[in-house]
Amino acid sequence: MSHVKTIEKGGVIVQAAALERLVAAIFQAAGCEKEEARQVAHYMMDGNLTGHDSHGVIRTGRYVSWIGSRVFPGHRLSIVSETDTIVIADGHNGFGQIIGKEATRIGIDKAKKSGVAVVALRNSGHMGRIGTWAEMAAAENVVFIGFVNVRSSLLVAPFAGTERRMSTAPVAVGLPVAGRDPVILDFATSAVAEGKALVTLQGGKPLPADVLIGPDGKRSNDPALLYGEVAPGAVANPMDGPGALRALGDHKGSGLAFVTELLAGALTGAGCSGPLPRPYANNMLAIFLDVAAFNAGGGFAAEIKSYIDFFVSAKPEKEGGQVLVPGDPERLARKDRLANGVPMAGGAWEDILRTAAKVGLTQARIDQILGTD
Repeated sequence: MSHVKTIEKGGVIVQAAALERLVAAIFQAAGCEKEEARQVAHYMMDGNLTGHDSHGVIRTGRYVSWIGSRVFPGHRLSIVSETDTIVIADGHNGFGQIIGKEATRIGIDKAKKSGVAVVALRNSGHMGRIGTWAEMAAAENVVFIGFVNVRSSLLVAPFAGTERRMSTAPVAVGLPVAGRDPVILDFATSAVAEGKALVTLQGGKPLPADVLIGPDGKRSNDPALLYGEVAPGAVANPMDGPGALRALGDHKGSGLAFVTELLAGALTGAGCSGPLPRPYANNMLAIFLDVAAFNAGGGFAAEIKSYIDFFVSAKPEKEGGQVLVPGDPERLARKDRLANGVPMAGGAWEDILRTAAKVGLTQARIDQILGTD
């Protein structure tokens, strides 16, 4: 039985486990060891399951096209230097889904021993949804605060500017709450993540108005400003367009993006997203705080739960609406998509099938993967 159902406008809904198997098979065929391919696919699917399609399997074709230049199968994290509380690590351009997990594991373990830890990670492949690593830490009662830049990925114009000067510079915070789901805040400091523009380009939901800006200073939601004209079958490159993403929240988001570049790029020693010809990489400054070291009185979770109750009691803006805390939308999306499948625009699905063919998967093999329970 096929786990793919066609929907309107050429889109599909794919059962999550089947989609994850297909993406894992693609990466294995592209040169990854079986377990590495499985982990990369698993954490990419985490983006889709939490509703962040921009950081999910839509990036499969792009990642495969980067193998041997921007990302290298089999590369693992190494420690450059460390103390009891600080680690400087190099990801050697391994897959970010692997390197991110390794860096987070180190931070959790050090925080558990010393109460606090800081990991300065250089040279990772694209790390996907940073909230994944915040959730990983929170699951072990450790607070996570992460700042990430994308070196050599100029996509965002500063407030009052039209030219690209910053990466999308995501920020993520995770707070564990005993007896309740964690609070997980995770967002790009651009008005939208670049991947959301890619979703739109491939036939998905339109972008909000005014999130892009052209060289003439006019605001728009046309993804062509980011990608330019993309030839049929080509991998869309966000560096090819004449315009830029705008910063989130005007001057406030632009300022947050600016300091994120400095923390993740300058303080880690990895480099900011400037004009120099530096190789592409994700870099992260992550702070880990063991709740047990701060919570001698045991009131941390109780205070958070009390504030959450107060927070969500606010009258909804719209009739029948609901006030949610950070992390709740992702949990609701996960529940829905595990039960009902992952929706994909037609262009995004076609790109995955095209990538599968490029790495040598036959149609019979693809059908077998998608039809296996």
